[in-house]
Amino acid sequence: MFENIFQKYITAKNIIFFLIAILFIIFITRIKEIAILFFAAYVVACSLNPAVDRLSTKMKRSFASVLVLLLVILITAGFFTPIIVLGGHEIKSFIEHVPMYADNLKTIIADTPLAGFTHAVQLNIGDILSSASDVTSSFVNKSISASINAVAALIYLILGTLITYYFMADKDIIKSAYIKLFPEQMKEKAKDIIETISRKIGGYIIAQIATISSVGIIMTIGLMIFGIEYALLLGLITAVLDIIPIVGPAIALMICILTTLKAGGLSVLFVFITFAIAQIAENNLIRPYIFGKILDLHPLIIYFFILITAQYLGVIGVIFAPAIAATICVLIEELYIKSVN
Repeated sequence: MFENIFQKYITAKNIIFFLIAILFIIFITRIKEIAILFFAAYVVACSLNPAVDRLSTKMKRSFASVLVLLLVILITAGFFTPIIVLGGHEIKSFIEHVPMYADNLKTIIADTPLAGFTHAVQLNIGDILSSASDVTSSFVNKSISASINAVAALIYLILGTLITYYFMADKDIIKSAYIKLFPEQMKEKAKDIIETISRKIGGYIIAQIATISSVGIIMTIGLMIFGIEYALLLGLITAVLDIIPIVGPAIALMICILTTLKAGGLSVLFVFITFAIAQIAENNLIRPYIFGKILDLHPLIIYFFILITAQYLGVIGVIFAPAIAATICVLIEELYIKSVN
């Protein structure tokens, strides 16, 4: 039995193929920013492909791809524009009060009993307070840096949109070229694998939108019920930062608490309660159901890949960690587990 398996799969062509695959993986790690950009575009394309497939029965696939992308852009703009308009005064007031929130944080740190116990803490507080006088002098440099980063982000966004278009418009061509890379006896297997991966990660965007929307809605409604200022803006900030697992919610909670410090301890308590309810509902009800149903992954696997991507791929890698986990798990299951069992 094992001799038949050895003769069937351990051939010169298969060995060369796997060596090329290993070299390709090493090459990808050298250009991880470009690889993440292409992977992110592929994930978005997989989520939009069902709509493109339906429209392509009535028109050319290239036109269908353009139409779907335009619809997504319009829907996104239509969703955020009313929020920005309605919360415009909140955003303006929030920005004006940012220095006050920073001063409140410094006061809290300086007055805490723990600050007197260690020289290191006192030194850090001194550094924080002394650095306040340098804010004006460094403002121009920071503005230039922020402008450069904004232009770079815009370029990446445009490139990502173009790459997504080609992934959708040339779906069959790309799939055919991908299958040609495999030996004859592995072509059918390769086709099944790419279809499984596309199906799983295609639902990732929908799952992500559903989960972060639930957090934003719960936060906004809860803060409005408690009469907290900037309820709409804080709900939006919490939803956007929730895209980044673990770190994002922590930053969102810090922003919410700093914003409501001036209103007193009761308002801070209301914010904390609302945030806790939103996170409990998301992590124990919404996210396990949606991600488990679409990606079929245990939360431990997702957290493992979050930690790995955080170390090697940065923030964007963390955002797409569940999709990366789904891709690798499909490869392991199809190439190893099923064969062993």
